[in-house]
Amino acid sequence: MSIATAYEHITLTENDVPIIEGTTTKIIEIVLETKAYGWSPEEVHFQHPYLSLGQIYSAMAYYFDHAAEFEREIRERLEKVRNIRANVGESKARTKLKEKGLL
Repeated sequence: MSIATAYEHITLTENDVPIIEGTTTKIIEIVLETKAYGWSPEEVHFQHPYLSLGQIYSAMAYYFDHAAEFEREIRERLEKVRNIRANVGESKARTKLKEKGLL
């Protein structure tokens, strides 16, 4: 079950997670791709052809109107990753790549 929002193409899951209507694509996934890879909405569409440009632009509008919440979630996710890495340690493959100067 999802709940309609004031944004065309955007619904909220039962847990209040904003997604693109009719998909399982979370808005934060689109946001992270634009931030991590520098993708434009057109590039997001190229990488995810099942999403329309209207859906992608609506997702970005939702993000910009709720940026503080998304940025907080992104910081929390990064902190969680840092904690996991600190507890697990570096992988053998990563160590080898560093030794070869590839990282």
